[in-house]
Amino acid sequence: MTRPARLAVDPIACDGRALCAELLPGFIRLDDWGFPVIARRDVPAELQAEAATVVRLCPRLALRLERAREET
Repeated sequence: MTRPARLAVDPIACDGRALCAELLPGFIRLDDWGFPVIARRDVPAELQAEAATVVRLCPRLALRLERAREET
């Protein structure tokens, strides 16, 4: 089973190129200045591979995919 994960953006590193919103439009939208606004919910398991790709393709390395810790 895939662990829950959330997308996060580093607003200092981001320069608003909007590639992430183009690649994952159902989960990332742009604000009035062109910076990403990320949904505040877990990335569905079926979109986690796409989300990981978006993180890798971010030209400013401003995105990260934060996985929930496994409970012991």
